[in-house]
Amino acid sequence: MAAGGQTMIAGGETMIFDTHAHYDSGSFNADREELLTQVHAAGVGLIVDPGCDERSSRLALELAQRFDFVYAAVGYHPSDLDKYSPEGWEQILELARHPKCVAIGEIGLDYYWDQSYKDLQKEVFRRQIELALALDKPVIVHDREAHADSLEIVKDYPGLRGVFHCFSGSPEMAAELLKRGWYLGFDGPITYKNARKALEVLEICPEDRILIETDSPYLSPVPMRGKRNDSRNLRYVIETIARIRGLSEEQVEAITWENGKRLFGIA
Repeated sequence: MAAGGQTMIAGGETMIFDTHAHYDSGSFNADREELLTQVHAAGVGLIVDPGCDERSSRLALELAQRFDFVYAAVGYHPSDLDKYSPEGWEQILELARHPKCVAIGEIGLDYYWDQSYKDLQKEVFRRQIELALALDKPVIVHDREAHADSLEIVKDYPGLRGVFHCFSGSPEMAAELLKRGWYLGFDGPITYKNARKALEVLEICPEDRILIETDSPYLSPVPMRGKRNDSRNLRYVIETIARIRGLSEEQVEAITWENGKRLFGIA
């Protein structure tokens, strides 16, 4: 394999970058190693695996050390704060300094399941943003049913850079983030029948701010919806983006490949 996690396949250099996939998930315990080999052979040249707590962050980093085309992000997901502890936070601080950790994430706010921990979510979100700034790393933001608060918090950190993963906000919110240099992540939901708002956002997003992702094993695109997701299904996301933006699929692959490498600092 070539330096920087790139390899050569039939026809040239691999060009697909899955910027958000949880291969540390237990859903992949039975076939993780084989699947990652298959995914890479199918043309997925780079993957970022974001952690959701101390344990999954450590597992993501272990995967990144075993597979040169896999990189990790580390952090506490807002829905996993029941696992948050001073000891766990110290572990995140250590993991975040590893050279194959390219971002702090998956971090953010989630009010969908339980709104009783809003203050704690905000506190931990800010703490992790400050860690990212201290280490000069981007963030991967999870924002579910918390658009106003998520936007308010990131606006407090003008030097912050990163991606709003699986962006589900309004076109107006997207425009505000894009004005501030943020990237937006697009995945399986843009292929769903009710994807009107997401497609409006896709239409206004500059080409140099579009990232593609699977959120594997979740959010499988049509026609794979309901099945375990993996990075090979990015072709359906790429097809949709190409159709909406009037581009070829090869152009979408090349654009999002360069965008992902730029954001995460991968040469």
